[in-house]
Amino acid sequence: MKDKQKLPDAQPEKTGISRRNFLKTVTGTAAGIGISQMFNPALIQALEKGLERHPVLWIQGQGCTGCSVSLLNSVDPSIADILLKVISLQFNPTVSACEGEMAMEHVYEVAKEYQGRFSLVVEGAIPVAENGKYCIVGEMDHREITMVDMVQELAPMAGSVLAVGTCAAFGGIPAAKGNVTGATSVNDFFLTKNISTPVVNIPGCPPHPDWIVGSIVHLLEAGIPELDSDGRPTLFFGNNIHDNCPRLDDYDEAFMAMSLSDPIGCRMDVGCKGPDAYADCYKRKWNSGLNWCVNNAVCIGCVEAGFPDAMSPFYEPAY
Repeated sequence: MKDKQKLPDAQPEKTGISRRNFLKTVTGTAAGIGISQMFNPALIQALEKGLERHPVLWIQGQGCTGCSVSLLNSVDPSIADILLKVISLQFNPTVSACEGEMAMEHVYEVAKEYQGRFSLVVEGAIPVAENGKYCIVGEMDHREITMVDMVQELAPMAGSVLAVGTCAAFGGIPAAKGNVTGATSVNDFFLTKNISTPVVNIPGCPPHPDWIVGSIVHLLEAGIPELDSDGRPTLFFGNNIHDNCPRLDDYDEAFMAMSLSDPIGCRMDVGCKGPDAYADCYKRKWNSGLNWCVNNAVCIGCVEAGFPDAMSPFYEPAY
């Protein structure tokens, strides 16, 4: 596919914001945060040259597309600013205008053209059972392409990989007890295939759009962000939810809620997993900062590796 459709260049004269200033504004939240020494020189060099927006290939495996929808709901910055000033989203099956063999050819041509200089976003778990036949994502050159094929072939060509959503980061719901697909996380898959491309886990069911955008911009401006033991950026996943909960005083006074409808009281006894979860939901909130889980119900620990089996407040899995 020789004639590639390119996204239009950003037009600072209309928006009043240059790409460089936009990136600096977004990365301002990273001030004071330790940065890992694990940089990818090719990515940084491409950004410094300013020749083009950073190419991103976004592929989807075993999931619900909720992570893509979350990104599309980004408010500040808007999804338009993200696409016009930060990245060049070369492929995402949820919003793709083309499909079938044409789409697959485009994906692989982009990977070859920008080898070492593009980011691969993986959404959804990778089902490895039955040689990956549980998740066939397309066809090309008279062969079926599974999610296993796609990750195995594209990941070594990428400069970095972002495992977006808990399904990609840790297996998530597709890997819960009783699954028959062999659903696995990106990191676990890489271990079995000896793939060494750096991975940044951005869990959540779905992840907050700020976590996705902020991680991408941090990658472009400063390299791989500082990661915790689960491969998550400490910038977003460094603080315990329970320790920062507005109901913490109730917990300290041993005032426990008896039901989800109680307007006051710590909800740990009715299933809140805040003590076991690390994310900045409590201050970032959702829907333009209007709400978050603990306001109405409980934290279900969706950003943790044990979700959902080890985190469900409603049942204790029998192993």
